Amino acid sequence: MTFLYPTPSPLSPILLSSDGEVLTGLHFIKGEAVVEQGGSLPIFKDVTKWLDDYFAGKRPNYIPEYQINNATPFRREVLEILKTIPYSETITYGEIANKIAKNHNINKMSAQAVGGAVGWNPIGIIIPCHRVLGVGKKLTGYSGGIHNKIGLLNIEGIKFAN
Repeated sequence: MTFLYPTPSPLSPILLSSDGEVLTGLHFIKGEAVVEQGGSLPIFKDVTKWLDDYFAGKRPNYIPEYQINNATPFRREVLEILKTIPYSETITYGEIANKIAKNHNINKMSAQAVGGAVGWNPIGIIIPCHRVLGVGKKLTGYSGGIHNKIGLLNIEGIKFAN
Protein backbone atom coordinates (compact mmCIF):
# COMPACT_ATOMS: atom_id res chain seq x y z
CA MET A 1 0.00 0.00 0.00
CA THR A 2 1.14 3.52 -0.69
CA PHE A 3 0.38 7.04 0.46
CA LEU A 4 1.54 10.33 -1.01
CA TYR A 5 2.72 12.80 1.63
CA PRO A 6 2.67 16.45 0.47
CA THR A 7 5.85 18.13 1.71
CA PRO A 8 6.28 21.85 2.20
CA SER A 9 7.53 23.73 -0.85
CA PRO A 10 10.09 23.55 -2.44
CA LEU A 11 10.59 19.90 -1.46
CA SER A 12 9.28 17.09 -3.65
CA PRO A 13 6.36 14.96 -2.43
CA ILE A 14 7.17 11.81 -0.49
CA LEU A 15 5.84 8.37 -1.28
CA LEU A 16 5.26 6.19 1.76
CA SER A 17 4.84 2.45 1.35
CA SER A 18 3.72 -0.20 3.79
CA ASP A 19 2.98 -3.89 4.00
CA GLY A 20 -0.21 -2.90 5.84
CA GLU A 21 1.42 -2.97 9.28
CA VAL A 22 4.78 -1.17 9.19
CA LEU A 23 6.55 1.36 6.99
CA THR A 24 8.58 -0.29 4.22
CA GLY A 25 9.55 2.76 2.18
CA LEU A 26 9.88 6.54 2.41
CA HIS A 27 11.18 8.21 -0.76
CA PHE A 28 11.02 11.58 -2.43
CA ILE A 29 9.35 11.16 -5.81
CA LYS A 30 9.92 12.84 -9.12
CA GLY A 31 7.39 13.28 -11.85
CA GLU A 32 3.71 12.57 -11.68
CA ALA A 33 1.81 11.88 -8.47
CA VAL A 34 1.06 8.32 -7.48
CA VAL A 35 -2.53 7.30 -6.75
CA GLU A 36 -3.05 7.19 -3.00
CA GLN A 37 -4.11 3.91 -1.45
CA GLY A 38 -4.38 3.03 2.21
CA GLY A 39 -4.12 6.57 3.56
CA SER A 40 -6.10 5.51 6.61
CA LEU A 41 -3.55 2.90 7.72
CA PRO A 42 -2.39 3.57 11.29
CA ILE A 43 1.27 3.42 10.19
CA PHE A 44 0.69 6.14 7.58
CA LYS A 45 -1.00 8.32 10.21
CA ASP A 46 1.98 7.74 12.53
CA VAL A 47 4.55 8.57 9.84
CA THR A 48 2.53 11.62 8.72
CA LYS A 49 2.58 12.94 12.30
CA TRP A 50 6.34 12.33 12.47
CA LEU A 51 6.91 14.13 9.14
CA ASP A 52 4.59 17.00 10.11
CA ASP A 53 6.63 17.53 13.28
CA TYR A 54 9.94 17.23 11.44
CA PHE A 55 8.98 19.72 8.71
CA ALA A 56 7.69 22.12 11.39
CA GLY A 57 11.25 22.21 12.77
CA LYS A 58 10.53 19.96 15.74
CA ARG A 59 12.60 16.95 16.68
CA PRO A 60 10.25 13.96 16.76
CA ASN A 61 10.86 11.98 19.94
CA TYR A 62 9.91 8.58 18.53
CA ILE A 63 10.60 6.49 15.46
CA PRO A 64 7.68 5.07 13.46
CA GLU A 65 7.77 1.31 13.13
CA TYR A 66 9.47 0.21 9.93
CA GLN A 67 10.91 -2.86 8.29
CA ILE A 68 13.83 -3.06 5.90
CA ASN A 69 13.65 -5.82 3.33
CA ASN A 70 16.38 -7.27 1.11
CA ALA A 71 19.33 -5.55 2.78
CA THR A 72 22.74 -7.14 2.63
CA PRO A 73 24.71 -7.31 5.89
CA PHE A 74 26.89 -4.42 4.64
CA ARG A 75 23.86 -2.23 3.92
CA ARG A 76 22.39 -3.05 7.33
CA GLU A 77 25.66 -2.06 8.98
CA VAL A 78 25.69 1.28 7.15
CA LEU A 79 22.03 1.92 8.06
CA GLU A 80 22.79 1.21 11.72
CA ILE A 81 25.50 3.87 11.63
CA LEU A 82 23.13 6.34 9.92
CA LYS A 83 20.62 5.87 12.73
CA THR A 84 23.19 7.14 15.23
CA ILE A 85 23.69 10.53 13.53
CA PRO A 86 22.03 13.11 15.81
CA TYR A 87 19.61 15.73 14.52
CA SER A 88 21.47 18.73 13.04
CA GLU A 89 24.81 16.88 12.94
CA THR A 90 26.63 15.27 10.02
CA ILE A 91 29.14 12.57 9.20
CA THR A 92 31.17 11.92 6.06
CA TYR A 93 31.19 8.86 3.85
CA GLY A 94 34.84 8.38 4.79
CA GLU A 95 34.05 8.47 8.52
CA ILE A 96 31.42 5.76 8.03
CA ALA A 97 33.93 3.71 6.01
CA ASN A 98 36.49 4.09 8.80
CA LYS A 99 33.98 2.92 11.42
CA ILE A 100 33.15 -0.16 9.38
CA ALA A 101 36.83 -0.92 8.79
CA LYS A 102 37.48 -0.64 12.52
CA ASN A 103 34.47 -2.86 13.34
CA HIS A 104 35.86 -5.55 11.03
CA ASN A 105 39.50 -5.06 12.00
CA ILE A 106 40.55 -4.23 8.45
CA ASN A 107 42.79 -1.43 7.20
CA LYS A 108 40.41 0.27 4.81
CA MET A 109 36.81 0.31 3.60
CA SER A 110 35.64 2.02 0.42
CA ALA A 111 33.82 5.32 0.92
CA GLN A 112 32.26 4.72 -2.51
CA ALA A 113 30.78 1.43 -1.30
CA VAL A 114 29.41 3.29 1.71
CA GLY A 115 27.91 5.86 -0.67
CA GLY A 116 26.11 3.10 -2.54
CA ALA A 117 24.65 1.72 0.69
CA VAL A 118 23.64 5.20 1.87
CA GLY A 119 21.89 5.84 -1.46
CA TRP A 120 20.05 2.52 -1.17
CA ASN A 121 18.39 3.55 2.13
CA PRO A 122 14.68 2.65 1.80
CA ILE A 123 13.53 4.75 4.78
CA GLY A 124 14.81 8.24 3.97
CA ILE A 125 14.71 11.08 6.51
CA ILE A 126 13.77 8.76 9.41
CA ILE A 127 17.05 6.93 8.75
CA PRO A 128 18.93 10.18 8.10
CA CYS A 129 21.02 9.58 4.99
CA HIS A 130 20.71 13.30 4.20
CA ARG A 131 23.11 13.96 7.09
CA VAL A 132 25.99 12.29 5.22
CA LEU A 133 28.28 14.77 3.48
CA GLY A 134 31.56 14.66 1.63
CA VAL A 135 34.91 15.75 3.02
CA GLY A 136 34.83 19.36 4.23
CA LYS A 137 31.02 19.22 4.60
CA LYS A 138 30.74 19.24 0.82
CA LEU A 139 27.38 18.43 -0.72
CA THR A 140 27.35 15.17 -2.60
CA GLY A 141 24.64 13.29 -4.43
CA TYR A 142 21.35 12.31 -2.89
CA SER A 143 19.03 9.65 -4.26
CA GLY A 144 16.05 11.87 -3.42
CA GLY A 145 17.42 14.80 -5.39
CA ILE A 146 20.05 17.31 -4.29
CA HIS A 147 17.47 20.10 -3.83
CA ASN A 148 15.66 17.89 -1.31
CA LYS A 149 18.91 17.18 0.56
CA ILE A 150 19.58 20.93 0.73
CA GLY A 151 16.05 21.49 2.05
CA LEU A 152 16.44 18.85 4.77
CA LEU A 153 19.83 20.22 5.82
CA ASN A 154 18.34 23.73 6.00
CA ILE A 155 15.46 22.51 8.18
CA GLU A 156 18.02 21.14 10.62
CA GLY A 157 20.23 24.23 10.44
CA ILE A 158 23.16 22.26 9.04
CA LYS A 159 25.84 24.30 7.27
CA PHE A 160 27.46 22.73 4.23
CA ALA A 161 29.83 23.60 1.40
CA ASN A 162 28.77 23.66 -2.24
